Amino acid sequence: MRWIRVNLGERSYSVGVGSGWLPLLGRDPRAREVLEGRRVVVASDRTVWRLWGEALVAGLEHAGARVLGQSLMEPGEAHKTLESARRFWDAWVDAGVERGDCVAALGGGVVGDVAGFAAATFMRGIDFVQVPTTLLAAVDSSVGGKTGIDHPRGKNLIGAFHQPRLVAADLETLSTLPEREVLSGLAEVVKAGLLGDPDLFRLVEERGARLVEDPEALEEAVARAVGVKARVVEADERESGRRAVLNLGHTLGHALEAAAGFGRLTHGEAVAVGLAFAARLSERLGLLGARDAGRIEAVLRALGYPLRIPDVDAEKILVALRHDKKNRAGEPAWVVLRGIGRAEWGHRAPRETVAALLEELWVDT
Repeated sequence: MRWIRVNLGERSYSVGVGSGWLPLLGRDPRAREVLEGRRVVVASDRTVWRLWGEALVAGLEHAGARVLGQSLMEPGEAHKTLESARRFWDAWVDAGVERGDCVAALGGGVVGDVAGFAAATFMRGIDFVQVPTTLLAAVDSSVGGKTGIDHPRGKNLIGAFHQPRLVAADLETLSTLPEREVLSGLAEVVKAGLLGDPDLFRLVEERGARLVEDPEALEEAVARAVGVKARVVEADERESGRRAVLNLGHTLGHALEAAAGFGRLTHGEAVAVGLAFAARLSERLGLLGARDAGRIEAVLRALGYPLRIPDVDAEKILVALRHDKKNRAGEPAWVVLRGIGRAEWGHRAPRETVAALLEELWVDT
């Protein structure tokens, strides 16, 4: 069991990473401190609730919480919508949720984002706890307080910063996921290594996809990735500056998701393409050596990511890039690399360069 602290003053919280501890949350004083004596409503999707709802309820009760019931949305990125948030709000009103109560978001990044956004706006903000059940959510979306829903013209365009009170990541929940979903989460682990932990990058480079089969190595990788994100969030909670480095791979990745149609690629697969693109763009801009760019692409290929996406029009990606919520003066601000473990944000790249790389490297048109 490993704990990582996210230090944000009065909004500080702990992230627990372990295996098999979900039904026994009360054993740890960090969890009990947040949950004991609280009324909690669980927010999940129908698939995850069926698999892990009973374990979470047992864990909440073990920690001294009173469970009011569950509120469920449909699974999948296609349901990361205002309608799903409304379903949560309606269920919480029916359950009699009050301002002092707490939401436990059980699921992957979609559930965490929608439930977190609903919690941020219900009664002007109530507490919530993240209980990620995917690798992607455990290392990325459950930490940092970003919540939101998608808009037809862009991913996560509607949302709020709302830090969780606790993150409880039980890696045993990965056992019920398809292999594609588990491997999808490794893209965010690779990203964390590129941002600030070369040893983490080397761990993935050496182990490849076998990493997810070794519980101890996987726990170390997840904890290290969370640690990288925690340090960035502590330095810039609301993304006014340095936190933008966390968008490494996401600028192109989000545009690709929108252009391909949400749901065609997993988020991790889209980010993997974005990471490879960022590496080659950094090389093209003279910031990253060809050897490091090649290492990054080799790691992503070894993990089985489809770095060449057929039937996606490059022009659609360019249009989606122009709608990115982090743009400045209508142009993407790219996160680039000066080496493995060294990232910089806010770089501009000529539109012709971006278009040429899209045509040249990964997108069939």
